[in-house]
Amino acid sequence: MARHSGNRPVDGPELRVGVRVLVRRSAGADLTGEVVEDYAAVTDPGGGGHEWAPVHRWAVALDDGRLVFAGTEDLTIDPGSYRSAPNPNPNPNPNAAPGSAV
Repeated sequence: MARHSGNRPVDGPELRVGVRVLVRRSAGADLTGEVVEDYAAVTDPGGGGHEWAPVHRWAVALDDGRLVFAGTEDLTIDPGSYRSAPNPNPNPNPNAAPGSAV
């Protein structure tokens, strides 16, 4: 399924527990970490919480050891955390005989 990163769709894994992410904050550099909990079931979809203490859906264990909470809009799946599946056919030439030099 495609997601949107900025204005362009990005194919890859869905945001879920276990996925590596970049956490964007209003100040400072992006932080990297792994999603460790999804609080979707306990967050109020109507914008619960207070302006001074907003409810955040995701708990992220940062690589530096801190735990932060972030909304979906603050997270981007780390593009370096996934790669396309390896080629199951080690022979790039389908017409070559098995074991022959290409």
